[in-house]
Amino acid sequence: MILGVDLGGTNIRIGQIAKGKIQNKISESSPSDESLENSLEYIKDKIRSMITDDVEGIGIGVPSVLDISKGIVYNATNIPSWKEVHLKDLLLEEFNLPVYINNDSNCFVLGEKEYGSCKEFKDIVGVTLGTGVGTGIVINNTLYGGRNTGAGEIGSLPYLDATFEDYCGSDFFVRQYNTTGKVAAIKARQGDTEAIKIWEEYGIHAGHLVQAILYVYDPEIIIFGGGIAESYPLFEKKMKQTMNSFPYPETIRNIQIAVSEDADISILGAAALASNKILTY
Repeated sequence: MILGVDLGGTNIRIGQIAKGKIQNKISESSPSDESLENSLEYIKDKIRSMITDDVEGIGIGVPSVLDISKGIVYNATNIPSWKEVHLKDLLLEEFNLPVYINNDSNCFVLGEKEYGSCKEFKDIVGVTLGTGVGTGIVINNTLYGGRNTGAGEIGSLPYLDATFEDYCGSDFFVRQYNTTGKVAAIKARQGDTEAIKIWEEYGIHAGHLVQAILYVYDPEIIIFGGGIAESYPLFEKKMKQTMNSFPYPETIRNIQIAVSEDADISILGAAALASNKILTY
């Protein structure tokens, strides 16, 4: 059994995984505003509550860049006190179990490759649409994160007057329309004309995001996850119309677009780090 840990911006989710299946899981609030010492103790406590005699390793997805070999987390976006945390050594000392750490978006795409909708593909880009825009990459069946697990952060690329993240993450709805994606989705499904237009505009931005991914990686499949992706039918049409302006029609004909069907896929991906299911950089 492996523990998969998803250290998200809102919640820390931990699952006990055996044979690719989650046997048991918990979801607790993330220690976002805690001091370094308190946040580490909090996370240790939650992991400890899931440790059994059958657990053979721990895999963790963290929203940050990091040194994979040393397990050092730098500047975690959801825990401001984490500037440089030697997380692997701290957890190894605490639990005496192998610990594997990677970027959370990498865990998402790894989970889809090993246990989700992308098993048959060798070149994959996974995009999480939520508070931010995260990207994970599999090239020729190998998870690729670059030297600091920061490869593929398409969301941070300049776009219009800001970045793709500003127009494809949750801030788009707040900044442009003083609402939230959740509220806009409810209204759009009820037929609200203004809300439908908001999602159509979002779809245009998402289409340009896809084009950027195609220019850089030209994968077989792009799979979306995250809270905003749950509203995919509301922006799919405009996104695909925008994609069609891509200068290489054959690329558009060949690319496949999917939406994650498993809310726990990042936990499974984190566990896959520990079970060595796929080679990582």
